[in-house]
Amino acid sequence: MLTDTIIEDARWQMAGLADLAETAARATLGHLGLAPDSYEIAILACDDTRIAALNADFRGKPTPTNVLSWPEEDLSSETDGANPEEPPQGGDEGPQSLGDIALAYDTCAREAVQQDKPFHAHVTHLVVHGVLHLLGYDHIRDMDATLMEGHERAILGKLGLADPYS
Repeated sequence: MLTDTIIEDARWQMAGLADLAETAARATLGHLGLAPDSYEIAILACDDTRIAALNADFRGKPTPTNVLSWPEEDLSSETDGANPEEPPQGGDEGPQSLGDIALAYDTCAREAVQQDKPFHAHVTHLVVHGVLHLLGYDHIRDMDATLMEGHERAILGKLGLADPYS
């Protein structure tokens, strides 16, 4: 398994997050030409209270958010719009950790309703988004955002899901 999902909020279990996360993460790595079995990602399935505490601890923002990610290493490019470095692959010792992702059920559910999107599609997008962050993609600079969003659109399209930015 590429993903190891830790369920802190039982609503994620009912939503099938473990399967959604595995599918989204494999699709993301496959799209980028990376072998999914060479890597591992930890997914924390929590609620707004827990993610607000994590957001406060790691970003100084004591509010809930939909997804947070912590890359194992910084693979980002210094050049706006350039591809990040490729992560090292796992070997005989086992898969290489790409990092950790946390998702907040309350915020994800609220956003899906507000954006009139199926919950599973929104969560799949957020996992793809989080995995891309682990791989060094970002959306702070304009050309980086264009690159990242292009990958998101392509990956979600391959999964049969609508463009999240349309």
